Amino acid sequence: MKDVIESMPTERPVEQEGFANRKLIRPSLNRNDHNSNHTQAAMERRERPAGGGKKLPPPETTNAENFYYQKQMQGKTPMVIVLRDGEEIHGVIEWYDKHCLKVNRNSQANLIIYKPAIKYMYKEGENSR
Repeated sequence: MKDVIESMPTERPVEQEGFANRKLIRPSLNRNDHNSNHTQAAMERRERPAGGGKKLPPPETTNAENFYYQKQMQGKTPMVIVLRDGEEIHGVIEWYDKHCLKVNRNSQANLIIYKPAIKYMYKEGENSR
């Protein structure tokens, strides 16, 4: 007769078991993505001054104008808007967009003012300039 060897399950070390449960994560690197990231990083390096060089210009949009309008709208602050031709408009800013302001006035008709027509504006209680 043949010698029969009972098959017994062998115990795997815990280390191998933990390793087997790990998933392999591979980032998808398309040639276009890889090259654009590389060139973008190179451009950023060129733009930054080394040491005490020239400062970079500020970002194009700082949202300061939006913040100012929002604050005046929420407080319903009476404003004086001086147009390029010298006319003064007194009222409260109701809303604004990229090109216009809507000004509510008590004793007169409400207006929509084109922003390029505005010379400057200030709060009604303050001195101009």
